[in-house]
Amino acid sequence: QVQLVESGGGLVQPGGSLRLSCVASGIIFRRYVMAWYRQAPGKQRELVAQITSDLSPNYADSVKGRFTISRENADNTVYLQMNNPKPEDTAIYYCNARYISNHWGRGTQVTVSS
Repeated sequence: QVQLVESGGGLVQPGGSLRLSCVASGIIFRRYVMAWYRQAPGKQRELVAQITSDLSPNYADSVKGRFTISRENADNTVYLQMNNPKPEDTAIYYCNARYISNHWGRGTQVTVSS
């Protein structure tokens, strides 16, 4: 059974920092493209960042230069380092694993507010 479990969400002040983690089980992690998506109230889910099996990252324009995605294959974990978050980054953040199959975590709430 595939599981993606996110953690690290919470309340953060604008200009602060937060690191999200996602631990995967039930998949051959190193083969998967790992990604973070987010969904704000009343909006569609959107791609935030992804990292391929060969460690190539890609970012949404809105987070370039502020967020960093990384992965540790030995620990089946993908991270999203969020620096200088803004109120518009407030959303539920979802972990995604994509290869032959596509899997989602349940999400973790991130609220950026002073």
